[in-house]
Amino acid sequence: MGFEDSLASSNQLRLEVAHSVIAEGSIAQAIQKRYPIGEVANCQLLRRGFNEMYEVQALDGRRYAARLSALRRRGPANVEYEVSLLRHIKSREGGVAAPVLTDSNSPCIYLSAPEGQRPLVLFEFLEGDVPDSAQDMEVTGAGLARLHRAAEEYVGPESRYRLDMEHLLHTPLAWLLATPTVNDNLRQQFSLLAESLERRLADTQALTEVACHGDCHGGNNFIRRPKDGPPTTSFFDFDDGGPGFLAYDLAVLPWSQLLRKSLAEPDADALEKWQHFLVGYKSQRAVTDVDAAAIPLFISVRHFWLMGEYASRAHHWGSQAMPTSWLTKQVDLLRSWQTLQTPSC
Repeated sequence: MGFEDSLASSNQLRLEVAHSVIAEGSIAQAIQKRYPIGEVANCQLLRRGFNEMYEVQALDGRRYAARLSALRRRGPANVEYEVSLLRHIKSREGGVAAPVLTDSNSPCIYLSAPEGQRPLVLFEFLEGDVPDSAQDMEVTGAGLARLHRAAEEYVGPESRYRLDMEHLLHTPLAWLLATPTVNDNLRQQFSLLAESLERRLADTQALTEVACHGDCHGGNNFIRRPKDGPPTTSFFDFDDGGPGFLAYDLAVLPWSQLLRKSLAEPDADALEKWQHFLVGYKSQRAVTDVDAAAIPLFISVRHFWLMGEYASRAHHWGSQAMPTSWLTKQVDLLRSWQTLQTPSC
């Protein structure tokens, strides 16, 4: 077979796309066509992660954030619930990036990406500082409590997902154990650690349930510091939200603080921020002793969830996004977290 024949043969192959990044111009055109914001003057990709985020600026100067959801192994994006819940919270509490409905009052539009239909949601653009100080964490905790309180009266489309043990631990663990970089020894160690967590969380019926943000790690809310008043906060990125355990929603921020420094236990800075976060939350909403005691357990549950999510993306992030050497360190970290206790505050 000559070169020309080989080229012709390759051109007849049907190529499957694992994940695509849609050009900024196409995002701008889709938004301008379907959203009542007028002409789009500029669109730029902000970041890639679990989804793609774009900044959109209308000709009149208004700014928006557009999220193009990736196709995830868990199933379809939770858009109808998310948008409806955010509109409810915005009308009562504020403190969230309000979604913008389409010209037909739909929660999103669907783009025909090479890998399949992907929902695009448009939100108001939030500005402010990423929480950093202990005082910022207190504002964050108080803001999260207000969201939970406002959501208690929510009536609307149900969530596709419940943030229960199946969603947070069982399914992510199965994805993790099937990862090529998980050897037999790691498979056994992760399974034993998950079993231990399940035993310690056996009585989940006693735990309080709320409408979880699902990803309150300190990077999904901004602090605003007005000159004439106290600092406030607004939250965004509810893509992983849903009805679930309060203790889980309260565990994500300290988990992030610990993971960032690979800490077996909180250092002075992480401990202070954790305490202030809880103080802020309790200033707006009660936390039972049972829920407080479960927070450290959900720090480990959260880590299993994250590893499972990474494992589920191996088809487009690559298996070496989680090398065996890194996974081995996570076993040690999870073991050290078994003795964590919620700080008094």
